[in-house]
Amino acid sequence: MSRKPPTGDDDELLARLGSLTAQARERAEFQRSQVELAIELQRGMLPGDMPSAPGFDVAVQYAPACYGLNVGGDWYDAFKLPDDRIALSIGDVQGHNIEAAAFMGQVRVGLRALASVTSDPGEILARTNDLILSIGADLFATCTFMRLDPATGVLETARAGHIPSVWATADGKSGIAEDEGGPPLGIEAGTQYPVTRHRLTTGGVFVLLTDGVVEGPSLNVDEGLDQVVRLAGIAAVAGLSAGSLAAAVIRGAERVGHEDDAAVLVVGHGAPTVPPRGDAPTVRP
Repeated sequence: MSRKPPTGDDDELLARLGSLTAQARERAEFQRSQVELAIELQRGMLPGDMPSAPGFDVAVQYAPACYGLNVGGDWYDAFKLPDDRIALSIGDVQGHNIEAAAFMGQVRVGLRALASVTSDPGEILARTNDLILSIGADLFATCTFMRLDPATGVLETARAGHIPSVWATADGKSGIAEDEGGPPLGIEAGTQYPVTRHRLTTGGVFVLLTDGVVEGPSLNVDEGLDQVVRLAGIAAVAGLSAGSLAAAVIRGAERVGHEDDAAVLVVGHGAPTVPPRGDAPTVRP
């Protein structure tokens, strides 16, 4: 069988196809490098060691979104305050790109800086909200900020558009902390964020989450929260560590089928504290 020799048109078509293939490869490499840069940016901005206090344990688990070009802006943080109380925060920035990852770092640093001025959770969120608006950011963020007093077990919490936390006690009770909250940070100037007080009793746990843990194509947010409530209840009754519970929750997040970051922050009370000050309620709604 004879083969027709290539014509000038054939050569031109092959050359154009080769050029298009090279351009597509360059774009893919650029996009991949952008994702890798954003992931490294996330890792560099998130804390390593968690603070501790006698009788209390703080643990985290974090699974960054690595599907396609999605790079989320979820964060967690925990640090000692000047008065030896412990600050805990978790949040989620709008968007899934390098800008969201960078903005996440700004919000987290802003929260830390303002916590050195005032440690009241509601005031910290209000000031952070005004700060975000003052710099003209186009993004917004949801956040939960908590202050734990290890001497009493009292948790004070404020919420800015974020999904609720989960609690459980050693006597088998567990549920969702339906604290009153305000809008996300960066939406409306002058917003006030109410503070709710709980007491973390001996053997109890409090679980802070981002929505990637409980909401996705395979699970709606109510089902996801119920799943975490069950895990927290089992962990509290069994006396599991905060680290074990955080690991179990992040494994359960695989059922969600999400393409978003998934962050879990657990604080547990494993030993008695000194006699409590004040009359805060126990950690149940």
